[in-house]
Amino acid sequence: MNTNPFADFEAAGTEQELAAIQESIQRQGFTAFRLLLEGFRDRLKQFSDGDIASVNGLLEQARRLFPEPETFSPSWVNIWDEFERIAAYKQTVLETIPAEEREGEWQVLLDNPYTNSDLVCYPGLSFLEGAYLYAYFRSDLKQNEYIRLQKIQNLVMAFGSERQEAANKNKG
Repeated sequence: MNTNPFADFEAAGTEQELAAIQESIQRQGFTAFRLLLEGFRDRLKQFSDGDIASVNGLLEQARRLFPEPETFSPSWVNIWDEFERIAAYKQTVLETIPAEEREGEWQVLLDNPYTNSDLVCYPGLSFLEGAYLYAYFRSDLKQNEYIRLQKIQNLVMAFGSERQEAANKNKG
């Protein structure tokens, strides 16, 4: 076994290898399972069009091997449902936005127009980063919240410190 339980899990080709990984993670407990989940989260962030079936297959296997993730931590009681929703929403994004339109800068916006809470914006993202964040936040939208994944077509940008730095240089 390697120090990355997810890499071992993803590479496993037989039921015997999967059983060994299952036993190892159960024996090592919380930390090994957390590392497995971190690997899954990274995989969910990185997967693209050709990986959808393999990601869904990995999630099915993980649910089968670890049907009660709450035995490692109560906070993980719904982790497989959460990961499956993220994969499904990201798949929807991948199927909706054609590959030839994905280059450039993307951003994710979250808002609830019926509350005083601030608009949340994640700018400067690659397409896959934006697709993951959209899927991550989409899976837990609250009443009246909305989420947008949008491509930046035009951008004007400034930093507040530029003017102050210029003023300080003139003083010296």
